[in-house]
Amino acid sequence: MDWLSHISQINWLAVLLAFISSMAIGFVWYMPAVLGKRWMAAIGKSEEDLKTMSGGAGIWIPMMVAAALTAVLLAVLISTLGLDTAVAAGCFALVLALVFRAGGHVIHNGFAGRPVAVTLIDSGHDLLAMTVAGAIIGAMS
Repeated sequence: MDWLSHISQINWLAVLLAFISSMAIGFVWYMPAVLGKRWMAAIGKSEEDLKTMSGGAGIWIPMMVAAALTAVLLAVLISTLGLDTAVAAGCFALVLALVFRAGGHVIHNGFAGRPVAVTLIDSGHDLLAMTVAGAIIGAMS
């Protein structure tokens, strides 16, 4: 588990900025004026449905924890591989997002019979958010 030794080499400011960038990208990506209306139509929900949805912090906290853990793991992997530029780390994060995040959407949404639009919108968000997060971490390595 040598890769865990790289936790001590993480630039925590870079991780924080990568996390914040992921949250900001998600906020903009799913705004009704951007892709939010298309996404809501694809999942069969309205703005009112989402506003009245119960769960509160139970929805936001796990999502934020997942985004934070993604930034930490990206930082560990980027450090382990010695990717010390924005381009190298961003490209690496893009490949990870394509294989694991977009691939997961394709598999799960396909079996659930969800519209292709849901998969494309969610995958596009993940590709952009992880690429930017990786680029930030790489630039600050």
